[in-house]
This record gives sequence, C-alpha cells and structure tokens, in this order.
Amino acid sequence: MPTLSAVLLAAGLGSRYGSNKLLVPVEGAPLYRRAFAALPAPSFFRAAVVSCYDEILADAANSRYIPVKNPHPQEGQSLSVRLGLAAVAEGSDAVLFAVCDQPWLTRESVERLIAGWRAQPERICALGCGGKRGNPCIFPRKYFGELLALTGDVGGSKVIKAHPSDLLLVEAPARELADLDRP
Repeated sequence: MPTLSAVLLAAGLGSRYGSNKLLVPVEGAPLYRRAFAALPAPSFFRAAVVSCYDEILADAANSRYIPVKNPHPQEGQSLSVRLGLAAVAEGSDAVLFAVCDQPWLTRESVERLIAGWRAQPERICALGCGGKRGNPCIFPRKYFGELLALTGDVGGSKVIKAHPSDLLLVEAPARELADLDRP
C-alpha cells in the first residue's frame, strides 16, 4: 500500500485576524488542536507540524507530530510547504497538506479524502464542495519537486493550477472547508 504522510501548516502570522488565531478557542479547543484531532499523527506514515510558534511546536511533539520550526513566516506559505515536505518526504509516496484554521474539518472527511487518493494514487486529491476546491490536498511524489520549488506567499494551489486535469475533488460539506480569517 502506498505511504501517505501529512504536513499541518501552522505558521501563519494571522495578519487578517489581527493576532495568532491558532491559539483562539473554537468550541472549547484551540484552533490548531482541532486540526490535530481531524488529522491525528498516528494515521500517517509521517506527520509534521510547521509553525513559528513554540507553544504549537511543543504540543505537536507531545501529540506525536514532527515539530518543524519556520523561522521566517513572513516569507509566505511556500517556506512552510518546503520545510514540511522536507521533514516527511523520505519514504512517502504522497503528502497531505492541511491548514490549521478550518475549525469544522472532520476526521470523516479526511478519511474520505484519503480513500479517494488511495483509489487513484497518481492524482492530486483535494476536498471540495460543489466543484470548488478546498483543503486539505494530497500530492503524489511526482509533484514533490514542484512543491519544493515554490517561493513567496503561494502554496500547493500553484501546482494544482499547472495540472488541472490531475485534480480529483472529494466532496465535503461547505462548513468543513471554511477557514477562520476574522474574529
């Protein structure tokens, strides 16, 4: 069976939110912990959390994730993608990238996404709703080079846009795809 690793992106500066939104409790748990619950580290071959926040990195290590420090979050999302991929790529046939600001993402939707990828492991798979792509996204190994070449404040969307026919959307409720950008 192909190996799937995960990278949770938790290094955003929260500029639109006004502060570190990942520490804000949503329905009783900090936003980043809700991501940990939807994407538990033991479910993956390897799992990493990329953050500039020491509190999140310490909790990641306690939750069996590889903590990866992003010392320059102001450089944009691409640095977190590169750092996370470098931490989990060895031995991985694909990597799931998830943002940590989707408070209503469920483990069930993540499992459907993984099942979709397992059925078509050569394709990029993403959760979506009504034909609109969301997160998380799974990238097979053949895209690792393109992900490692990203620069600036861009993520995997740039790779997806370069290969639109390779994208497989797995349906999820719109609420689960919503991210928290404002208080």
